[in-house]
Amino acid sequence: MKTVTLYTDGACSGNPGPGGWGAILMYGEHRRELSGGEANTTNNRMELTAVIQGLRLLKEPCAVELWSDSKYVIDALDKGWARSWQRRGWVKSDKKPALNPDLWEQLLSLCDTHAVRCHWVKGHAENPYNNRCDELAVAESRKFR
Repeated sequence: MKTVTLYTDGACSGNPGPGGWGAILMYGEHRRELSGGEANTTNNRMELTAVIQGLRLLKEPCAVELWSDSKYVIDALDKGWARSWQRRGWVKSDKKPALNPDLWEQLLSLCDTHAVRCHWVKGHAENPYNNRCDELAVAESRKFR
């Protein structure tokens, strides 16, 4: 199984508002940047979309080292919250509806294909890949202003 590294970030101007996402996928010497956005979305939806789009590019099952500054994404995957929400019909332990079930369904399906290991990285700090993903995401969000 190939090991790839995926950095992701989402951005939103207002929440909800115009948003963007950015991702960097790396394997050996290869590096691919991707990005996109929506006119009316939330930061968390953009964070999720960045991970989904990065994983979708993989042509075969891979071991993925996922780096994100989103505690929402990292904790929900790492701590099993998203799987619990799914099992309970997208209801959280506090009986409130889980947000973004459409995107979580896609992401959990991709996590069934790929072996994803999550790493949290501090946003807007020293990590050049996270900073680049942020630049991509913000640039995409500005297209919708």
